[in-house]
Amino acid sequence: MAMPTHARYAVGALSMRRVCAALLVAVASITGLQQSNGAESAAIESALAQAGDNAAELREALATVPEPQRPGMRFLIAHMPADDLQELSAEFLVEHVVYAYRAWEESPWREQVDEALFFNDVLPYASVNERRDQWRKDFYERFTPMVKGVNTPGEAAAKLNNEIFPLLKVKYSKRRRKADQSPYETIQSGLASCTGLSVLLIDACRSVGVPARFVGTPLWSDNSGNHSWVEVWDGGWHFTGAAEPAGMELDRGWFGGRASRAQRDNPRYAIYATSFRHTPLSFPMVWDRRNQSVSAVNVSDRYTSKDEAVPEGSTSVRFCVVDPATRQRVQCTLSVEDSSGQTRFSGETKDERFDGNDHLSATLPGGERYRVVARREGVVVEQEIEAHGDEQLVTLRLPGADDPVQQLVGYLAEPRDTRPPLADQPFAKTGLTREQAERGQQMLWEDHEKMIRETRAQEMEAKTLVDGDFTMPFAYTVFGEKPPGGRSLYISMHGGGGTAERVNTQQWKNQQRLYRPAEGVYLAPRAPTDTWNLWQMPHIDRLFTRLIEDLIVLEDVDPDRVYVMGYSAGGDGAFQLAPRMADRWAAAAMMAGHPGDASPLGLRNIGFAVYMGGRDGAYKRNEHAARWKEKLAELRSADPEGYFHKVTIYPEKGHWMDGEDASALPWLAAQTRNPLPEKVVWQQDNITHDRFYWLSIGDQPVKKGATIVATRDAQQVSIEADGIDEVTVLLNDEMLDLDKPLRITSGERVLFEGTPERTIAMLSKTLDERGDPRGVFSAAVTVRPGGDAAGE
Repeated sequence: MAMPTHARYAVGALSMRRVCAALLVAVASITGLQQSNGAESAAIESALAQAGDNAAELREALATVPEPQRPGMRFLIAHMPADDLQELSAEFLVEHVVYAYRAWEESPWREQVDEALFFNDVLPYASVNERRDQWRKDFYERFTPMVKGVNTPGEAAAKLNNEIFPLLKVKYSKRRRKADQSPYETIQSGLASCTGLSVLLIDACRSVGVPARFVGTPLWSDNSGNHSWVEVWDGGWHFTGAAEPAGMELDRGWFGGRASRAQRDNPRYAIYATSFRHTPLSFPMVWDRRNQSVSAVNVSDRYTSKDEAVPEGSTSVRFCVVDPATRQRVQCTLSVEDSSGQTRFSGETKDERFDGNDHLSATLPGGERYRVVARREGVVVEQEIEAHGDEQLVTLRLPGADDPVQQLVGYLAEPRDTRPPLADQPFAKTGLTREQAERGQQMLWEDHEKMIRETRAQEMEAKTLVDGDFTMPFAYTVFGEKPPGGRSLYISMHGGGGTAERVNTQQWKNQQRLYRPAEGVYLAPRAPTDTWNLWQMPHIDRLFTRLIEDLIVLEDVDPDRVYVMGYSAGGDGAFQLAPRMADRWAAAAMMAGHPGDASPLGLRNIGFAVYMGGRDGAYKRNEHAARWKEKLAELRSADPEGYFHKVTIYPEKGHWMDGEDASALPWLAAQTRNPLPEKVVWQQDNITHDRFYWLSIGDQPVKKGATIVATRDAQQVSIEADGIDEVTVLLNDEMLDLDKPLRITSGERVLFEGTPERTIAMLSKTLDERGDPRGVFSAAVTVRPGGDAAGE
């Protein structure tokens, strides 16, 4: 069955249906408001005001919904989150309301569910902040036959919990795409965490008229994690774990004991249930902590009154077994023996099909020592423990094997300063599968991230970087809310140069407040020297590379949203740095600078903006800007997929453009880096680099002007090189299928044909070179455009 398209962002132009309904809108709105109480009338008026341009959709929904169902529509509009007011269409809302009423009125338990309960726990189209899917009609048609003959809402909920997840081929997994998945996102992926599973079960229940709501705690009282589950109404609220049915029974689940120790008056450890109707509390969405758009009620007392006390003198011990190679739980046969060798407990540990807080649990006499034995496929692991405390968690790890990633686990467990070179380790040279490469890359990144936090925090606090004899202070300000993918970074270079230190320092201070992006880290470095070529020397490239590497970790900067810009002498730097470090930027902006001997060829895959005063004639800056406008236009014409640019010359402005150049910031913000472009044009500057996008030349000497043009298409790479002997093509599975043969050519000559091998050594090398999580490669092939493949 095709799934209906979600409607959260599907607010379109006026439809003919809306035009036809236009005469009804005013009457229905007035009538509806008169019928509702004063508080609701005010809430609807406020909602329509907040809706802005989308208010017409809401008025249409009020007008076109059947008259007996209009109270439900009024309730939704009066209480829906602000984002929904501005985005949901009339069509979306009307379908949800019509099928919610149909399910309620057809259910055998109709008389048990009053209107207030129906409004708050059957009618709503969402539980938390998940994507707004148009699931109601589809689920009504799918699941109503499933509960035919069932007479109570509790039985219906239990039956749905037993049957829909196998039917939809959905299971629990930490590998789900995100926590707050919508029902169709979960169905499409087949994987969900407790949050996504709960959303799906709640919507299934509501689709057949069962009142259901989302419940959870931000943190268990033993600090072991958070959890979400479902409550359904059957003469009172009853809980169940989504995709964790206890047969046809409710109020049973692995988390019952944990929930019984909730702390009602401590927001960290309390238990909350969602409410569509506004309440003074917000539901604590741990996956989006700043989002307070979902109302809640504190239901801790219902769970704490059912405390399943551990007998005095005993303790509750939980067990899990982890495979170090995957860092995931595995199912094992486990036994617990006392000091006399008598088996006191046995069972099966839980794997990743079960919630991350759901472990095999045993109640054992406290203060005694035990031998825990886990067995799996002929592998035995043992551990001595002492039972103590409450909710003690014992984790056993399977022994190592020949898996190179599993050996990497052991290598990374050693202190960094005692590790031998990774590239020299035999396991680092062993071929990897795609899955192993992905796991290895993630482990290496986490280790790199830890290193940055441990070794670089001080230089960021001091706001000073050092490269040999050069010291670069910097200042930065963080603007706006951090997007889900991380913050933007703007590196903004000051003017001056060739003058006194105090003058350049004042220029730096001016640059710190010159621009204000809507979002991101705005950073102004102070040039390490006071020479005329402030930003054009080799140490600048190294310092900027380190700066970006630090900020990716320490300020959660998105490596695909890094921008460079500069004014006057800083503009000179932008002309130079933009093309030669283009693989680090999403875009660059040059204000009132001089290009010197810079070439635009390397700008092929980034946005480049030029801002210049038409009267800025010193050093013929204005004439050079006009020539660059022509050059960029010619490059764009010859290569329409590249050289995106914008050149703005203000005819009446001089060197100072009166702030007009600030328009560069929203233009920059619209650009995103492509770290793996299909075509790369790399021309060396007088300051040479050894790597550019997915190409490398190692440490071979090259001269200014040496050029490589490389293209890739599926399993084919083409290279043309001038002035360079060897070229290394860096590869990963995002670019092409590394399990299939690759062909590298230069003109009519085949330089390489074969299947490159992924290795941990290459993952580590390319990560260490840049500290860029989007610039990591698992394989490489070195070729000589003038000879045979060198191989790597």
